[in-house]
Amino acid sequence: MKLRSLVSLVKDSTNRRVYFCNLTLLTAFFCIVFFLGSSFFVNDNRHSIPPRWGIMKTFQNGKPTHCKNECRPPGSEPLPKGIVNRKSNLELTPHHGNKGKRKNSKSLLAIAVGIKQKKVVNQIAKKFSSRDFVIMLFHYDGNVDDWSDFDWSSTALHVSAINQTKWWFAKRFLHPDIVAEYSYIFLWDEDLGVDHFNPKRYISIIEKEGLEISQPALDTAKSEVHHPITARGRKGNVHRRIYKSRGGGRCYKNSTAPPCTGWVEMMAPVFSRAAWRCAWHMIQNDLIHAWGLDKKLGYCAQGDRSKKIGVVDSEYIIHFGLPTLGSMAENKANEESTDHSPELAPYSVPPGVCTSADRCGVRRRSYAELVLFQQRWNRAAASDDCWIDPYPQK
Repeated sequence: MKLRSLVSLVKDSTNRRVYFCNLTLLTAFFCIVFFLGSSFFVNDNRHSIPPRWGIMKTFQNGKPTHCKNECRPPGSEPLPKGIVNRKSNLELTPHHGNKGKRKNSKSLLAIAVGIKQKKVVNQIAKKFSSRDFVIMLFHYDGNVDDWSDFDWSSTALHVSAINQTKWWFAKRFLHPDIVAEYSYIFLWDEDLGVDHFNPKRYISIIEKEGLEISQPALDTAKSEVHHPITARGRKGNVHRRIYKSRGGGRCYKNSTAPPCTGWVEMMAPVFSRAAWRCAWHMIQNDLIHAWGLDKKLGYCAQGDRSKKIGVVDSEYIIHFGLPTLGSMAENKANEESTDHSPELAPYSVPPGVCTSADRCGVRRRSYAELVLFQQRWNRAAASDDCWIDPYPQK
């Protein structure tokens, strides 16, 4: 329509009323279409609505509805999520000046030590003193100062508690959130020879083999070997089972339970980060010798224990078998201390019955803990309706 004709049409009074009526109806129609389209857009694209548009529907009781199911660490609820730092590490940090370049630590060596084994421990620590490891010493004899003459000692962490075991220290100072930055945790005894052991090569082997829990094999010519599966084999880098057709505790090709397969000894275990998070929760706070734990470690193997647990033959150690804890004359405090676990009361050693030299008190408690741990496991398995045992006893 030409502009001149439109103007004449508007000037005519009758046509003018029709024109404005139609214009009003058309405007109303477009408004209805707009609002209906907006409702469909809101329903189908809730996540793309600008904050101000959806503020009335998004907030209920002052909080966004998506926060209802948000999982936060206990105790951190009053804090904004971004400020919560639930993990830590064992890195030393200077208290003045610049922090400097962070040490690129990948694994942790934690070892219970006494000053009498200073020479042996020094040999172990020197193997782990590269930038790829953090060293942590648990001093069960209280002697910390006499280690300062070693170069590695100044960068190691030292924790002291009189007459406490490796597992007592580990439960209290190696919480999974503290050691979460480390790929592997070497939780070792002090009476180990490492002339034929290289920790970097060891880690490369267990990564290649997919081992979540492992230990270096024992040199049978020089070691005190308690279990055949820990003896060094000579046919490859790793073995995962043992065959034994004579004597007690026989192991065959179809054997599926520890100590025939899926098992390491507790003097030199190595845990992956995930395996340690599981194992730490299984360590009983009051059972300080951890007897019985070895047969249950397969539950923490992050898969089939016959494949994920193994003994590394190509990097092997010597187990001297020195009776350290319990052999010191200073261990009277350990015998005279009151046990806080009522369950262990029937097994307590009366003062004077055992001398520290023969270690019978330590041995008796260890056997008592073995029985008690198994009892706790059986009760827990029976009472947990949601738990399915992947390794039911046949």
